[in-house]
Amino acid sequence: MNKQIDPVCGMTVVPESAAGQSEFNGKTFYFCSQACKQRFDAEPVRYTNASPAVAQASPVVQLTPLSMARRGPAVAETSGEVVTLPVTGMTCAACARHIEQKLASSPGVLRAGVNFATARATVEFDPAKTDRDRLIDAVKETGYGVLEMATEDGASEDREAEAREAEYRELKRKFWLAALLSIPVLIIAMSHRRFELLNFSWANWLQLALTTPVVFYSGGQFYRGAWSAFRHRLADMNTLIAVGTGAAYVYSVAATVAPGFFAKMTEHAGMPGMAADVPVYFEAASVIIALILLGRMLESRAKGRTSEAIKKLIGLQAKTARVVRDGKESDIPVEEVVVGDVVIVRPGEKIPVDGVVLNGSSAVDESMLTGESLPVEKRAGDEVFGGTINKTGSFRFKATKVGKDTVLQQIVKMVRDAQGSKAPIARLADAISGIFTPVVICIAIATFVVWFVVAPVEYRLAYALQTFVSVLIIACPCALGLATPTAIMVGTGRGAENGILIKGGESLERVHKLTTIVLDKTGTITKGEPVLTDVVAANGMSENELLRLVASAERASEHPLGEAVVRGASERQIQLAEVTEFNSIAGQGIEARVDNHQVLLGNAKLMNERKIALDGFDSRAAQLSADGKTPMYVAVDGRFAGLVAVADQIKPESKAAIKAMQQMGLEVVMITGDNRRTAEAVAREVGITRVLAEVLPNEKAEEIKRLQQEKKIVGAVGDGINDAPMLAQADVGIAIGTGTDVAIEASDITLIRGDLHGVVAAIKLSRATVRTIKQNLFWAFIYNVIGIPIAAGALYPLTGWLLSPIIASAAMSLSSVSVVTNSLRLRRFRPALEVN
Repeated sequence: MNKQIDPVCGMTVVPESAAGQSEFNGKTFYFCSQACKQRFDAEPVRYTNASPAVAQASPVVQLTPLSMARRGPAVAETSGEVVTLPVTGMTCAACARHIEQKLASSPGVLRAGVNFATARATVEFDPAKTDRDRLIDAVKETGYGVLEMATEDGASEDREAEAREAEYRELKRKFWLAALLSIPVLIIAMSHRRFELLNFSWANWLQLALTTPVVFYSGGQFYRGAWSAFRHRLADMNTLIAVGTGAAYVYSVAATVAPGFFAKMTEHAGMPGMAADVPVYFEAASVIIALILLGRMLESRAKGRTSEAIKKLIGLQAKTARVVRDGKESDIPVEEVVVGDVVIVRPGEKIPVDGVVLNGSSAVDESMLTGESLPVEKRAGDEVFGGTINKTGSFRFKATKVGKDTVLQQIVKMVRDAQGSKAPIARLADAISGIFTPVVICIAIATFVVWFVVAPVEYRLAYALQTFVSVLIIACPCALGLATPTAIMVGTGRGAENGILIKGGESLERVHKLTTIVLDKTGTITKGEPVLTDVVAANGMSENELLRLVASAERASEHPLGEAVVRGASERQIQLAEVTEFNSIAGQGIEARVDNHQVLLGNAKLMNERKIALDGFDSRAAQLSADGKTPMYVAVDGRFAGLVAVADQIKPESKAAIKAMQQMGLEVVMITGDNRRTAEAVAREVGITRVLAEVLPNEKAEEIKRLQQEKKIVGAVGDGINDAPMLAQADVGIAIGTGTDVAIEASDITLIRGDLHGVVAAIKLSRATVRTIKQNLFWAFIYNVIGIPIAAGALYPLTGWLLSPIIASAAMSLSSVSVVTNSLRLRRFRPALEVN
């Protein structure tokens, strides 16, 4: 069979069953999903020039942080490696864009993404063509640094946090120096020779002495950054600050050293010059640097808070474990626990790694994973997870997953990857930030020229310089760069705290656009485990006796329905009898001898073949079927004895969650392989009106396609292996965390708790996050749209007022801090289920 490679995600695609195809440069490309096709159609050059990762068939989907394209039902495993580099020295979104472009153009790099908010570069590369050291060199060539982190574990996270804290302390130190030295400069400047005490001949020289340390020490990083950008033919926020404050400082130094040169132009200016006739702007240079450092400091602290979710998750990891080796108990570091170790957990202790309980029992607080506050009972054979807390009893368990393989570490990795990803809504901000600084410099130069030409001769230099500096300072791309990633960081982190694992910013954004939710029935709406619901006795047989005979007969069967009957008898504490004969009748039922009684159990066809009169109970069986139950006829010693019915019970929360989705404006559809009568009975009970029944596993993805062809944006929810193609085909795949690994990996969102409340919470979280992003982008854009013209002097003809560069710097810092603060409001998100 002919096979092709999807150029977007790199998975193997069979052309005959491809989700789509496109022509480019005379070649035909096939895609595993419409999402991949849309990506290719938007940027065909990008995907035809890059070498796609070669896909290999595998039973488990492997996703990399940057390969968030939708996967098809087959499974992709890229041949590239992924590395995350903590970057230092970035000051705005333009910096991140420059680094991203440099990495993306480096040999052997398949994909690269740089997140300004997290200060991380995530790179997927071909290890045969490049390596981590070369990627670090590429970052350094652009003028930025990389923190040396050997691993991705909690220790590296601690080291990175320490580095960020050191950066914060340095900013704090430089700010306080700048503030202390700037205050007297500002007082002298604002006195305007009104106070005799400050009216002395060497006032300008004093300002020069106070301002110089501020410029060269506190503000040195801006000038170094601007010079580095200039050497690489780039421009960023450092360029704006350096040019603005540098111009004010150089002019003021010249005016102080050679005042006679400027005296004629400022003879009647009345501008701040203290004891001289020539105005100087030392206060602009020093106070601007102090205010920008203050903004940076507050921004750094606030950005640190956006990643608190990861810090909390890492903090949940136990530090030690008590293991049994060679018959002896000993406490060892959790890093030394290996698969197969027997671990002892006492009351109040954290469970160190994942495993299976061997003996003992307890109640375990799993709220850190599920968000559910009620402890979960654990007994022999039950799974336990590292980081959860043992509340009551003591037990021993066998370690099955350690280190990075534990559920906790997988969650940490998923959250970190999601926080480092980009949402499509960020593309506009990225595009603007790429050209923003050069455009602003042009506007500032044009502003200087216009004011120098149109202003009165005695004021023109002062007005031109003031507006030039104000435009440069007020126009900062920081707020634009922070608008999207900070909201995504907080949103995905908050989701993880509530048992909602989101694989990336693209997934988080896409959820809020959903118009239709498709729910798989078994294991999603229902518990996925049949239970005994009805026992109907006939012809003098008691219910308990009927159930005793049927359950005894079914004990020898491995059929799920039979297991449900046996469990039902056990719950009623009915003692079962021995079976002396047993025969399974394919497709019809069973027969067995129990306590010298011949028991026949099966469907109506079996009863008719054995000529068993149903005594009118076929109507009762039909009613049970209409209610979504599976009835089974019972005959004892050749005579009809009654009915037993089993059903896959609906989860208690399903009806309320589905109603909440409908109240949010979503169309809810149920899909199942069950017969239509059973499916419609379940749908009626939970309030669903559209049912796709008798759909085979390989047809579920086709049903999703049909809904998409109706112009619906479809989210699919499922938990089984047969749901993986459906989840991959949907615009957003949501996996119930109690399901199989393949379903979870094929999805965009994983719900650790096995109920539909998480779907409602995920949609609400997505809507809240996107709303916050839009608010951030609006204020970032409107700030520049309004601020730049005001700084250029647009209000002067009406009010005679020019914006002070000092006020411009304060406004610039406030814009960045306000964006981060607005994103932090998402930390208060509560996934409450409100149904009217």
